[in-house]
Amino acid sequence: MITPRPGILDIQPYVGGESSVPGHNRVVRLASNENPLGASPRAMTAYESLKGELHRYPDGGAMALRWAISEEEGLDPDSIVCGAGSDELISLLMRAYAGPGDEVLHSAHGFLMYPISARTVGATPVAAPEVNLTADVDSLLVKVTPRTRLVFIANPNNPTGSYLSAAELQRLRAGLPGDVLLVVDAAYAEYVDEADYSNGAELVKAGDNVVMIRTFSKIHGLASLRLGWGFCPPAVADILNRVRGPFNVSQSAQEAGVAAIRDREFQRQSAAHNKRWRAWFAGEVAAMGLTACPSAGNFLLVRFPDGADEALATLAALKERGVLVRNMAGYGLPDALRITVGTEEEMRITADALKEIRA
Repeated sequence: MITPRPGILDIQPYVGGESSVPGHNRVVRLASNENPLGASPRAMTAYESLKGELHRYPDGGAMALRWAISEEEGLDPDSIVCGAGSDELISLLMRAYAGPGDEVLHSAHGFLMYPISARTVGATPVAAPEVNLTADVDSLLVKVTPRTRLVFIANPNNPTGSYLSAAELQRLRAGLPGDVLLVVDAAYAEYVDEADYSNGAELVKAGDNVVMIRTFSKIHGLASLRLGWGFCPPAVADILNRVRGPFNVSQSAQEAGVAAIRDREFQRQSAAHNKRWRAWFAGEVAAMGLTACPSAGNFLLVRFPDGADEALATLAALKERGVLVRNMAGYGLPDALRITVGTEEEMRITADALKEIRA
């Protein structure tokens, strides 16, 4: 019998949000933090333009996309590496910098792909306690050992919606040994308008042990194309380009990405919609006696006073009504559900369903 490498069978596979409900033609999908406005019209046009080129290999260096990102974000294109979603970049960083005997540090309620990806390379994931559902710099630094190779911080964090300020990110970076790589996962950066927020780019520019990763799946609405990018010190970019596949990003994704990142108006519309309906829904939730945790992302973490049983019962009752949200037990938050900010109609339907369930 062929057996996998030790530790592989200990991995609990990542399970994405549900997308359908038997017996319901219309489903309100609020389980996967997708953009309710869809994708940029310019990105859709660019995608459609490639239908006659499906037999061609993509640009292995994603040159046009890296230049578009550099122009819009003010970054060196040679320090940008593109991937099949930010998930691939997480995986590449693990493959390049961690292995058996190494430790990968993350906050207790951080994105599940950090511990999953660590285990795929034989490394040990280590979770640091949070304070008020927010990553805590002191707790993270206490957990650093000579075996620590990478530290992952989702900023803002999924699923809690909390974030570390620029000052706290700087304090974390300053407290890490020089041979530990800090990875700032800024997947939801475009939704944040707090003055003290940082996506981590300035830390990348200031040294050689910080990487910032981003995604086109959220505000750009290109989740199905699997497209992400990382801003890295030159030495790290060189390493990632050595370990990634030669054609890891499809040409249709690259072309859609170029159009999407240049469509600032669509990004503004998406951020404004999210801010309005996130605040509205938080108010509705609070009026029902539930806790909507403060969020800087395109979702809300809703906690139930009677704990896990109430959260699971509500999850099931919402599904019966054709509303899909996300169970948070896998993140160590069994008393909570994560609810994506959808369209106005979807948010009103969900609020009404919650009121009915709790009546």
